Amino acid sequence: MKYGFVKVGAATPYVTVADCDANAKEILRLIRLMERKQVQVMVFPELCMTGYTCGDLFWQSKLLESAMDNLRYLLRATAQTDALIFVGMPVVVSGKLYNAAAVMNHGELLGMIPKTAVPNYNEFYEQRHFTSGEGLEDMLELDGAAVPVSRQLLFQCDEMPELVVGAEICEDLWIAAPPSVELAMAGATLIVNLSASDELVGKDSYRRMLVTGQSARLVCGYVYASSGEGESSQDLVFGGHNLIAENGTLLAESERFRNGILYSEIDVSRLVDERRRITTFPSGRDFYADRVSFSLRKRAVRLTRGYPRLPFVPMDQADREKRCEDILNIQMMGLKKRMEHIRGSRMIVGLSGGLDSTLALLVMARAADRMGIGREQLICVTMPCFGTTDRTYHNACSLAKGLGAELREIPVAQAVNLHFRDIGHDPSVHDVTYENSQARERTQVLMDLANMEGALLIGTGDLSELALGWATYNGDHMSMYGVNASVPKTLVRHLVRYIAEKSEDETIREILTDILDTPVSPELLPPSEGKISQKTEDLVGPYELHDYFLYYMLRMGFSPEKIYYLACRSFEGQFSPAVILKWLKTFYRRFFAQQFKRSCLPDGPKVGSVALSPRGDLRMPSDASAAIWLKALDSLSPAE
Repeated sequence: MKYGFVKVGAATPYVTVADCDANAKEILRLIRLMERKQVQVMVFPELCMTGYTCGDLFWQSKLLESAMDNLRYLLRATAQTDALIFVGMPVVVSGKLYNAAAVMNHGELLGMIPKTAVPNYNEFYEQRHFTSGEGLEDMLELDGAAVPVSRQLLFQCDEMPELVVGAEICEDLWIAAPPSVELAMAGATLIVNLSASDELVGKDSYRRMLVTGQSARLVCGYVYASSGEGESSQDLVFGGHNLIAENGTLLAESERFRNGILYSEIDVSRLVDERRRITTFPSGRDFYADRVSFSLRKRAVRLTRGYPRLPFVPMDQADREKRCEDILNIQMMGLKKRMEHIRGSRMIVGLSGGLDSTLALLVMARAADRMGIGREQLICVTMPCFGTTDRTYHNACSLAKGLGAELREIPVAQAVNLHFRDIGHDPSVHDVTYENSQARERTQVLMDLANMEGALLIGTGDLSELALGWATYNGDHMSMYGVNASVPKTLVRHLVRYIAEKSEDETIREILTDILDTPVSPELLPPSEGKISQKTEDLVGPYELHDYFLYYMLRMGFSPEKIYYLACRSFEGQFSPAVILKWLKTFYRRFFAQQFKRSCLPDGPKVGSVALSPRGDLRMPSDASAAIWLKALDSLSPAE
């Protein structure tokens, strides 16, 4: 349970209809397999003890007695099993028959949860045999022990109080007001569903949507275990479609028409943090539920779920292309609104031949097209200085001309040298003054040109640079509207590549491709043999790592130790643990130290769930200390 992870399993046994002895042995076989994987919450399908398709055999007392006898068998056999186990079975309470989930832990029956929504339409006729558990608050006596029977039961782990488990059964999820809603509002962070959902054409897509959607709506983990081979009888076929979701993300999905076990891990701590962040999520104390405690041994959970190296970039090409188009449109519409508000028709940008200014110009061109103004109203200014290389200079000039924008070249080396003389700086000393003077001179040129031309100065800095403070205060840090302010560097690259691939102009495509292949650099130090000598990622670290750190710190609220643990898994074979730890410390130091730059940012469109605007997503004091975060990392070694 280290870092808040809980191992879960959804198991589909081979059911022999009406043979509880055979079914209990099959259930136990799967429990033993899950024990080897150290599964802590085990979920079996609806009525798997007897078979869902028993029909009028549910009226046979012999079948019901056999189900209870085999429940005792499972309790004895799992006395040493370190897991919370849910098994579907019929149970008689106060003279009525209920479709229920038996909940077991270390050989003890903790409770029985009755199905609430008992369907009686199409192929379902459960009301012929079962009573709804709506409002049921009763006790079942089993071998001298009183066991609660209620749909309002929640099961809370003693060793990890944040793990609170609630259950619903099949149709309960498909109704207008599922029991899981009340259970989650009462504090459940994990919902399990014991199901016998038969297969129809297209039903799997709807089932998948229901499970992922419910996990998102309730900010919870959701484990769905369904009946499969062996259950099929007469007119119905069951596919064993098991699903595990967390807060809207499908973590794992079984192959249909094959029985087996589906595994994943639920990040309970993340769910708790997310609920705390969402102020509209109800407080658990406002909703009634009976809590039953259970126990699990504390142990590390071996992760099987993945954490992508590029959390801002979808892996699927179709999803990635849609994401790129959405972001470009958000950027464009934000810029368009600002231009219309100021009744402007001209925009200006400093074009360096790098990724960020390229993306800014592409957004400007899209906005101009949408506004119906000519691209000649776009002013691109290239300002070569000490570090400018021929490659970036020619790419900047070619891109501006290729897009139909006005190009102006204003060398700034002479002005910067004059400034050095004014302040008494030795130009042979390539320190921060040497670098920042160039950035501020370029910003002054752009600001004054914007005034002179009645144009809006478009900022080019991206989210990753803002997170690291990799911007010259009142230099490239400042503009009149920052279109890239919430676009991380790893995504900037994909946006430019997307436009390159979609472009029908071969020349533009070639220019953008070369820009994509150019090392990221501010080009503030003189070139070495005509090539870029100052590579950003050599100085502050790989943006791939920093974007990963940023996402899991801000979006997920993970601790430094947890981010390090996950990063070592995600980047295994690419970066060593020592390298990851080094740059993670750099990230925290810079993120805290550079907040003062973010506290006075220009406006810019928010495009994703991670943003650093001081007016919206990040209300952080400029003088906050990073000590406790860095202390946590100092306690780690690269071997951990």
